[in-house]
Amino acid sequence: MNVTETLGIIAGNGVYPRLLADGARKAGVGKIVAAGFTDETDPVLKQHVDVLEWMRVGQLSRLLKFFRGQEIHHAIMAGQIAPKNLFDLRPDLRALLLLGKLKERNAESIFAAVAGELAKIDVNLLPATTFLEDSLAQSGLIAGPKLSPRQEHDVELGWNVAKQVARLDIGQTIIIKNGTIVAVEALEGTNEAIKRGGTLAHEGAVMVKVSKPNQDMRFDVPVIGVETVRIASESGVRVIAVEAGKTLLLERDAVAESAERSKMSLVAR
Repeated sequence: MNVTETLGIIAGNGVYPRLLADGARKAGVGKIVAAGFTDETDPVLKQHVDVLEWMRVGQLSRLLKFFRGQEIHHAIMAGQIAPKNLFDLRPDLRALLLLGKLKERNAESIFAAVAGELAKIDVNLLPATTFLEDSLAQSGLIAGPKLSPRQEHDVELGWNVAKQVARLDIGQTIIIKNGTIVAVEALEGTNEAIKRGGTLAHEGAVMVKVSKPNQDMRFDVPVIGVETVRIASESGVRVIAVEAGKTLLLERDAVAESAERSKMSLVAR
């Protein structure tokens, strides 16, 4: 089947799965089905897809059976799974066997293994940016005031540190203020790292989010949404710096407006 005829979405949390479904529909995809996860996926997704099947995180056999039954040959992973649910994981036998083979268990190794299982049933996992290419951050100042020399320096330092942390597969976000790293993202995720960094820095912090040096564009792609900007603003962050061409700005106009309202600089480099 042609990629424009059917699409499967493995739907995590947030607005990403819904925006992806709308983007795919706009691009002419005829049938869109989604695997939703209890306590993760926004139920509103049901209004944007043709079929929404609910399952638990860890039910790999069910996911494969669902896609096979719907004759899906192309799929996209969209949206994150909360870390607490990865630790609450009650894997089925197939997932258990899969996890048992992994020496390291991080987002990349787990998702790559799932992609391998999908490939066995002739499901090709597409880049997470497919149908959302217009939402990729373009280089330059996107919103808010021009950066001060101090902020420029923090972005540069934060960028170099974030790239090293991402290379080690720890996280992809750094919070920095006046040349001091105040928070490094790990399993807790971007939003929690921002809150922690804001508490320590009080006001005027810079957030830097990058892709991994060998980013697999099928999963774990850097994403900034309205919620990220809101949390950053409440945490006293004054600058969000992202990687151009590798970061999705979900609801781009709303993100830019939100940053402008908060007098926060949003920049891509």
